[in-house]
Amino acid sequence: MLDLMPAPRLIFNEWDRHGTCSGQSPRAYFETVRRARAAVKIPPEFTDLKEPLSVTPHAVEEAFVKANPGLSASAMAIGCDARRLTEVRLCLSKDLHFRDCAEIAKRSCNRDNHAADARRLTSRLPPLPKSRRMSQLQPKLLPKR
Repeated sequence: MLDLMPAPRLIFNEWDRHGTCSGQSPRAYFETVRRARAAVKIPPEFTDLKEPLSVTPHAVEEAFVKANPGLSASAMAIGCDARRLTEVRLCLSKDLHFRDCAEIAKRSCNRDNHAADARRLTSRLPPLPKSRRMSQLQPKLLPKR
């Protein structure tokens, strides 16, 4: 899992917070995480960057929609703080297809322009696990329950 999640502690946290209530064995749960992560394509303009990139949340949203057939703006939210974009949140169904989730989309950042260190964004974009409820998704993609 270290190829998908940058630290062992994150892997254990993922299992403790979400995997244990999934009804799956650890092996099955993390295989689902891998399949979910494979379902999400990071847009090429956000891969292999050497320095931060200044983009709007809307531009990030459009890039993800373009790179991921079936993904709509109502199935995602772009997170930001006062100075930069921080995360991309996506919603998947149990069968790992993109699905609308108004409760997440309404939280999307609507600022005009932010610096997005895509090197950080892509390394922090964790795999998306199978979920029965929104709160069972990866903590970096959805708020803590």
